[in-house]
Amino acid sequence: MKRNIMILAMLVLTSVMASAQKYALVDLEYILKNIPAYERATEQLSQVSKRWQAEVDALNTEATTMYKNYQNEVVFLSQEQKQARQNAIMQKEKEAADLKKKYFGPEGELFKKRESLMSPIQEEIYNAVKEVSELRGYQMVVDRASNSGIVFASPKIDISNEVLQKLGY
Repeated sequence: MKRNIMILAMLVLTSVMASAQKYALVDLEYILKNIPAYERATEQLSQVSKRWQAEVDALNTEATTMYKNYQNEVVFLSQEQKQARQNAIMQKEKEAADLKKKYFGPEGELFKKRESLMSPIQEEIYNAVKEVSELRGYQMVVDRASNSGIVFASPKIDISNEVLQKLGY
């Protein structure tokens, strides 16, 4: 009997503690759209990416042209000349692949550029969310924009505008 009462008391205490927690939503996509520095960084990344892609495309085009010329002249070439041309074509294709990896690979230049441009913005947003959360007593803040599976959330608990105000936007 005492054990059942103790279990019941623990359940009631747990449910009271759980209901005392405060949650909030934030829409990071909305916040980012309202930060001019993010738009500038995105545009800068887009321009750099296009420039680098053009360099890679130029090498690929050069390799393709070399291959087409090789196909047109293959009947007139000696075995040594064929081998030399094939090696040159493979070298050009390798240069293009290496350049693409250098710029767009997992640890490539684009990744580093994105990291250097976006990290300060993300850090600033995180600190603003943290300040608003501490000020209002939220234990957890969930990003509404991510695929978190939120089916419904009251707009009353969305603190996105407060975060933007804290950031000065």
